[in-house]
Amino acid sequence: MTALLERLEAKWGPGVLGQLVRFGISGGIATGIYAAVYSPLAKYEVTTPFVANLAGYLVAMLSGYVMHSRWSFRGHGERGNLAKTGSRFFAVSLVSLGLNSLFVWVLTEDSMLDGDWWWPLIPIVFVTPLVTFALNRLWVFK
Repeated sequence: MTALLERLEAKWGPGVLGQLVRFGISGGIATGIYAAVYSPLAKYEVTTPFVANLAGYLVAMLSGYVMHSRWSFRGHGERGNLAKTGSRFFAVSLVSLGLNSLFVWVLTEDSMLDGDWWWPLIPIVFVTPLVTFALNRLWVFK
């Protein structure tokens, strides 16, 4: 375990483990917010899974930016240019939206796997956060 941590810090720089833990907590909260918005809209067919996904994305993106910029990546990189970090965060969140939309489409669409409304939550919780951590750490909050 120590060797893995040393390799992580050698490749990504000091403090990456703390950032990863904070990102996991913040991202978990943002993902929970996403699921709290998406789930009732999709489960009770208030709207389509795609519209529910977009609604969850918008709420999670706004809360995620606040948490990640103020806590997850605190002490890492420059914070002087809100327009730069904000626009980059928005771009990364579009990647997140694209991934989540892909998961929703493949797993719930009639012409694809035609799964239950909750199937996309599995990759949304376990895959998307890892991709967005790497992009946020290496590009947004560098």
